[in-house]
Amino acid sequence: MKGRIHSIDTFGTVDGPGIRFVLFMQGCALQCGFCHNPDTWDTAGGRQVSVEDIIAELEPYLPYYERSGGGITVTGGEPTLQAPFIAQLFHEIKSRFGLHTTIDSSGFCDPEHAKALLDVTDLVLLDLKQMNRSKHEALTSQPNDRILRFARYLSERGQKLWIRHVLVPGITDSYEDLHALGRFIGGLNGVDKIELLPYHRMGVYKWQQLNKTYPLEGVPTPSEREVERAQRIIMEAVQAEAAAGIINTSDSLTQVN
Repeated sequence: MKGRIHSIDTFGTVDGPGIRFVLFMQGCALQCGFCHNPDTWDTAGGRQVSVEDIIAELEPYLPYYERSGGGITVTGGEPTLQAPFIAQLFHEIKSRFGLHTTIDSSGFCDPEHAKALLDVTDLVLLDLKQMNRSKHEALTSQPNDRILRFARYLSERGQKLWIRHVLVPGITDSYEDLHALGRFIGGLNGVDKIELLPYHRMGVYKWQQLNKTYPLEGVPTPSEREVERAQRIIMEAVQAEAAAGIINTSDSLTQVN
């Protein structure tokens, strides 16, 4: 079985616990306005590799992953588009090395397509971009129905989750949207962490290289005060759900910028 990848980072520190081998897959069904990897969208791009090719890339760095409590994270693009390949990769990595496995996903996926992959996945980093359906479609080119359904499926499975949300001034930071996000997260099982990620412009040059018009031109990065406000709104909504006795998130639920 072959997979199509974009690139590899052998020393990732922000996509799951510990030091991680981060594999960027090629192909994505969304076209997010703030995407810093638009060069991963094209499903025909990148290069083809086998499971053994990836293991050969990972193995020299194995001591770093083992000693730090790290592992492998597969991101993108959208990893679930190539779920059978990643499932086989995770199975081999677990059986040979016992490493922790993570996928970073938009959730734009049919749950049945991803079931075998999730069976060998220890942690899902789930990117919830916008709770309002029409705003989500304007921001990503797709409505969020499939994403919310996938999130509920993960919750029903008891999958360990870190929820990620990119805070974009004027686009994802209204009180209504943040409160709705918190209420939704509060209804999910298995959430260990909420990562509020401030919008940045570090990938704009890739849009320029691809001759694409950057849709968020002029949008500033959020200030520290704006991030703190968003954190407060989200967590107050999560706690409101907890007080109502609805949620079953981890007692150690945390958040980071």
